[in-house]
Amino acid sequence: MTSSRDTVFASVRRALGVTSREAPRLQEVGDRIAGHPRGLVPARAQVPPAECIALFKEMVLAAAASIDHLPSANQVPAAVAAYLRGRNLPPTILRGADPRLSALPWGQEPNLDVWIGPSDGRQLAGLSHAFAGIAESGTLVMLSGPDNPSTLNLLPDHHLVVVDAADVTADYETVWGRIRARFGAGIMPRTVNWITGPSRSADIEQTLLLGAHGPRSLHVLLVGEPV
Repeated sequence: MTSSRDTVFASVRRALGVTSREAPRLQEVGDRIAGHPRGLVPARAQVPPAECIALFKEMVLAAAASIDHLPSANQVPAAVAAYLRGRNLPPTILRGADPRLSALPWGQEPNLDVWIGPSDGRQLAGLSHAFAGIAESGTLVMLSGPDNPSTLNLLPDHHLVVVDAADVTADYETVWGRIRARFGAGIMPRTVNWITGPSRSADIEQTLLLGAHGPRSLHVLLVGEPV
């Protein structure tokens, strides 16, 4: 039995006049996969490292998110508590098991109730730690797993994300290289989520609606300075 996928691919091969077994084509595909060619980098992302942080902050705001630039990771709990108070939210946050988040001085905020685990959709606020930030678009790169469950990216109304300034790159291509270097050849996380601003849609009468299919608020906690 053939699947719909097989039928579609067979139609494409017939149109191209190929069988998918031609040695030159197989070699070309193999070389591309092994070589990891970089895509085009827009001029906006071709900035010196010293300008990456300023561009990242600018693009985060342009994407309708908010941002705090904190000198130290030890200030994250206070910043989380201040965010929740400022929006009249309960002093409760759900986070993943990321050791960088576990090491923070949560005890300095005794009124803040911190839970650990994936979201089941009932939490108003979630906290994650990003693998990287991308200056060209103000994007956060999230790797799936128990350290930072993907449900936190999607289900809470308010998503707070910590990202180290040292992990902010100018462009997308640099991040893919860092992911490959971290996990090794041929190995990737189950999911790599790229988040630019809060969830939004303007499908109905071109009226912008935040929180259409994910958090309606994204708050970035940028920590430290670039190395």
